[in-house]
Amino acid sequence: MGTASSLVSPGEVIEDGYGGEGGEACEIPVEVKPKARLLRSSFRRGPRVIGASFKSTGSVDLEYAAEYERLRKEYEIFRVSKNNEITSMQKKEAKLDEENKRLRAELQALQKTYQKILREKEAALEAKYQAMERAATFEHDRDKVKRQFKIFRETKEKEIQDLLRAKRDLEAKLQQLQTQGIHVFSPIDSDSDDNQTTVTAVGTQCEYWTGGVLGSEPSMGSMMQLQQTFRGPEFAHSLIDVEGPFANVSRDDWDAAVASLLQVSPHVPQALWSNTVRCYLIATQDTKTELDIFIRKHSSVLRRMCEGLGHFYLNVYFPEENTSSYAALRKQEIERSSVCLILLKSTVTRSMTEDCDEAFVKNPDGHPLVLYLRTEEDSSLTGPVRQLLERVNAADKAAKVKVVDHSGSAEEGAKLIFAQLEKIIKQELLGLEGADDDSKHSAIDVGQEEDLGDVLWDLHDEQEQIESYQQACSSTTSHLGFQKYIDRLNDMIAAPPPTPPLLVSGGPGSGKSLLLSKWMELQQKQSPNTLFLYHFVGRPLSISSEPVLIIKRLTVKLLQHFWSISGLSMDPSKILEEFPRWLEKLSARHQGNIIIIIDSIDQIQQAERHMKWLIDPLPVNVRVVVSVNVETCPQAWRLWPTLHLDPLSPREVKSVVTGECQATDLRLTKDQEKKLERHCRSASTCNALYVTLLARMITRSGGTLEKNLEQCLQCQDTLSLYRLALRMMLKSLNSERERHIMKEMLCLVFSSHNGVSESEALDLFPGLEWPALSSLLHHLNRLCIVTLRCGLIRFQHLQACEAVRLEFLGGGSGCASYREKLIHYFNQQLSQDCVTWRVADELPWLHQQQEDKTKLQLSLLNLFVSQNLYKRGHFSELLAYWQYVGKDKSSMATEYFDSLKRYEKSCESEDSMTKLANLYETLGRFLKDLGLPSQAVAPLQRSLEIRETALDPDHPSVARSLHQLAGVYVQWKKYGNAEQLYKQALEISENAYGAEHVTVAQELESIAMLYQKQNKYEQAEKLRKRSVRIRQKTARQKGHMYGFTLLRRRALQLEELTLGKDSADCAKTLNELGVLYYLQNNLDAAKVFLTRSLEMRQRVLGPDHPDCAQSLNNLAALNTERREYETAEDMYERALEIRRNALSSDHPSLAYTVKHLAMLYKRRGKLEKAVPLYELSLEIREKSFGPKHPSVATALVNLAVLFCQLKKHSEALPLYERALKVYEDSLGRSHPRVGETLKNLAVLSYEEGDFERAAELYKCAMEIKEAEPSLVCGNAPSHHSSSGDTFSLKTPAPLPHAAR
Repeated sequence: MGTASSLVSPGEVIEDGYGGEGGEACEIPVEVKPKARLLRSSFRRGPRVIGASFKSTGSVDLEYAAEYERLRKEYEIFRVSKNNEITSMQKKEAKLDEENKRLRAELQALQKTYQKILREKEAALEAKYQAMERAATFEHDRDKVKRQFKIFRETKEKEIQDLLRAKRDLEAKLQQLQTQGIHVFSPIDSDSDDNQTTVTAVGTQCEYWTGGVLGSEPSMGSMMQLQQTFRGPEFAHSLIDVEGPFANVSRDDWDAAVASLLQVSPHVPQALWSNTVRCYLIATQDTKTELDIFIRKHSSVLRRMCEGLGHFYLNVYFPEENTSSYAALRKQEIERSSVCLILLKSTVTRSMTEDCDEAFVKNPDGHPLVLYLRTEEDSSLTGPVRQLLERVNAADKAAKVKVVDHSGSAEEGAKLIFAQLEKIIKQELLGLEGADDDSKHSAIDVGQEEDLGDVLWDLHDEQEQIESYQQACSSTTSHLGFQKYIDRLNDMIAAPPPTPPLLVSGGPGSGKSLLLSKWMELQQKQSPNTLFLYHFVGRPLSISSEPVLIIKRLTVKLLQHFWSISGLSMDPSKILEEFPRWLEKLSARHQGNIIIIIDSIDQIQQAERHMKWLIDPLPVNVRVVVSVNVETCPQAWRLWPTLHLDPLSPREVKSVVTGECQATDLRLTKDQEKKLERHCRSASTCNALYVTLLARMITRSGGTLEKNLEQCLQCQDTLSLYRLALRMMLKSLNSERERHIMKEMLCLVFSSHNGVSESEALDLFPGLEWPALSSLLHHLNRLCIVTLRCGLIRFQHLQACEAVRLEFLGGGSGCASYREKLIHYFNQQLSQDCVTWRVADELPWLHQQQEDKTKLQLSLLNLFVSQNLYKRGHFSELLAYWQYVGKDKSSMATEYFDSLKRYEKSCESEDSMTKLANLYETLGRFLKDLGLPSQAVAPLQRSLEIRETALDPDHPSVARSLHQLAGVYVQWKKYGNAEQLYKQALEISENAYGAEHVTVAQELESIAMLYQKQNKYEQAEKLRKRSVRIRQKTARQKGHMYGFTLLRRRALQLEELTLGKDSADCAKTLNELGVLYYLQNNLDAAKVFLTRSLEMRQRVLGPDHPDCAQSLNNLAALNTERREYETAEDMYERALEIRRNALSSDHPSLAYTVKHLAMLYKRRGKLEKAVPLYELSLEIREKSFGPKHPSVATALVNLAVLFCQLKKHSEALPLYERALKVYEDSLGRSHPRVGETLKNLAVLSYEEGDFERAAELYKCAMEIKEAEPSLVCGNAPSHHSSSGDTFSLKTPAPLPHAAR
């Protein structure tokens, strides 16, 4: 064989025998490589060597296949072995993991067991120590009681002999007096309520818990207190039986009620309508000069004065040329005005005569009146002027009209008018007593005095709530069918406790606010002992929807029933947290029910989080009623008992529309009534707001009734109807300028925080005259769009606010420009160094809404803005602003301190230094409330230095600085330094104000709380008693002044009503008049009117009518007070006979007479005759309230006391035990009533010879007494708080019960 090259020649084409394409033959080089080389090359990567021969190539392939097979087998063996090893290792790993998990679980179980054993050991040790401590305390108490009983036994015989000797002497004197025909009465015990003072064995006068059976814990040798007379709480406070607002009111109760109201609640001036001093001006052309000078020069001074005191000032003047077109408005403004001023010279117009008749003649006592008379030296009064003056003098019977007679220049006359108005505003309207030309300083002193306390109250928040309630009550709801809802509310409120909050739900505008207001008004008349706390939530983001301010206001309203209110925190989180604790404390002390009403609670920001106390169980005598929109009600609240307001029925819709038509002398046709009935069938067109607005729109002036009705029927919901009302209102205005003003004003109200005042509206629109503004507001109010609250123009309903947003603001996108306009306006006031409450309320909020943090911080660093917010209690709002800016507490404090340092460099005068000291003090108090006592010391010390230097070391302001600085040291627990500062402040206050001033009472209370923190209870109790006496005395003085003024005013009104013919109503008025004179301690006049009432009732109604029994009851009470006991007893018995025959056995009026006759029997020593009456009273209470009501327990105690006085101890014991069980179940084991009953049981056990049980019961009663002061200091824990925080408080030991 040859080589491959011999077979094919170069360049020859080779045919492919397998059908492939041919290819060109190429020369194959003949070169044979060594085998080893070929073998190595076969393992190389890359292209095969082409130049080998066929023989060499085939041998290499064979060798390669064998080698490959061998290597493959080796690799396969290696792979299998390694896989086996991996599988084995994985199994081992899994086994180790399982073992590891098992060991870890065992270790964790061992650790938990160890921790559990360790905790059990610690708990056992603690329990052991506590048991040892209790055992030691018990031994100590037992030894103490043994020593006391030993001393008592040693002295008992001598004391009994002394008492028997004194008794024989008294009996001998009594027999001598009786032989002389003199009747002597000595009451056995006190028949008054718990707060009435009694006389102890040693003859000292003391109050509840400090004398009588419930005396203070005796020292050695004073256990004689246990031998005193039993005491029961009796049934009620009053001897007078009267219906209406004076039910259950005696003179002492009246004083206490007025005193407590004036203690904390600010006195809202009754002469101001909506927080505005409205000066109604009446003038003619010949006195226009004085009027213009007064308005231009002096009214701005009055405005600054009023705004500085937190009120608005407004001149109400209708020019003579257009008075005829504003007749209705003039009458309305006269009714609203605070003071009326008429300027007379020589002419009298028709409008002046009309206004003068309305203000000076028809209602001369309605408001202060000023008459300015311009006279000429050589001329006499004209006939019309003389006639007008004669009419005014004839109507001014009380000589209340202030006359300014002037014959000089117009400028001097305007100055005299200003002086007279300034005096009236200060003294009569704003209540600044003793105000005169130099009264500025006295007003400042009054403000400083009110600022001494730690509770900062905002007058404007309270005024807004009062007006919201009054406006809702004044609305006509007789057509809305609310009576069925009122009955259901009464039933749900009367449900047995515990009861969750009651939910009043309904759609927007369904009348929830009106229903709650009307129901509350009725409840206040029917249940005078019920305490109502209410809050109406306004527009979202307004102050009335701020949760911290809401809870703080409710808390302060609760605290007005305490003599001490200094325990209230200013920290927002603590205010929300402590409210349920305050509620629990007061409910334990309050004799009646407490009802809390929050309207539109779902509008509160984060209502569920801030109102979580609603979820907790409420105290037994507390009820909560809240109203929500059915669409926005939180899911967790939907499980509460719910009263849903249904849409109005066709009959109610027709009644509402007919009522509005009758008021405007219009009447719908049958077709129009049918159209209206067909339209008002859906849920959105038959709610109360929609129907009321529809009725007012179709009866409004302008356009025919048919046209107005057709337009209104095209609106299918309240929002679209409001938008139509806005468009109709715009069309009714006369000029484009008036339309522009209306749009702009509503947009400004929408863009503001709380609204815009009338005086601010006049400033923002310089060309706007008062008559035009008054007419515009009147028509907008008529259409339920706006209203006035606290002097501010606000939207009546959220739907009206939303309609303005959609109609005028393009959905809210245009608010920014209106906010800038308001910012510019309030910045102008700020540049004039005029920081009023309006600037502080609006300016920071507007900057926040504009998201301008730089300007917001600058406004907050205006120290007077922050001071105004803080002093009005807007603590949480101020903090929220700083948090929005991004500053923490420390950096905020640094910013304030640096700003004060810069301000101090510009202070030179005494007045500026006084302001600087006030600013430093405010900053210190603010930082103290923030929990930064270390940073609060510096500004408070600087305030003290400035006042000592600029004023005097003994000035009352120095005492304020010392008081605040001491409060910081108390926070630091540096009690020694705090005590020294408090005592210095007390000494300065006593020297400046006298020992009976309220400031002295505050300092005493602060020292008492400091002593209590140091466990110096005896010293603290002495100071607290003195503080309470001072507060009661000063508050009662205010109460007498304010309360008796109201009584006299009401008495004069009633006297006018008694001048007609004999009738049942006239007799009822005479009865009420007698009660009023009784409350004023005018017993002679009271007897005259009560006797007239009885005689008239006997003539008109017959001698056996129940009303005659009422008059007999009241006359008997009057004779009891005059110590004419026989006459009183006869009248009580006649009244009882009438009421037994005419009334049911459980009627409250029957209970009145039974109670008072029983008390009179008891007082006169006729105990056997009193027993069946006390038993009857108990039976009546069981039927009325059920066997487990506290009132039943009160009746049980009274009956038991009577049996003890009759020495029937075996009959008294089960009554005491049953009363104790009822008190514990209903009021709690630590309630004062429980302590009182325990002490009476102790007396009973002592008289039966069971001394050990008497001591044990007495000790339990004392523990309840000792726990009482802690409630005032705010340390008692709440069983109902959802916060989970706990407080350390010593609770009374378990009460020992007798065998039952």
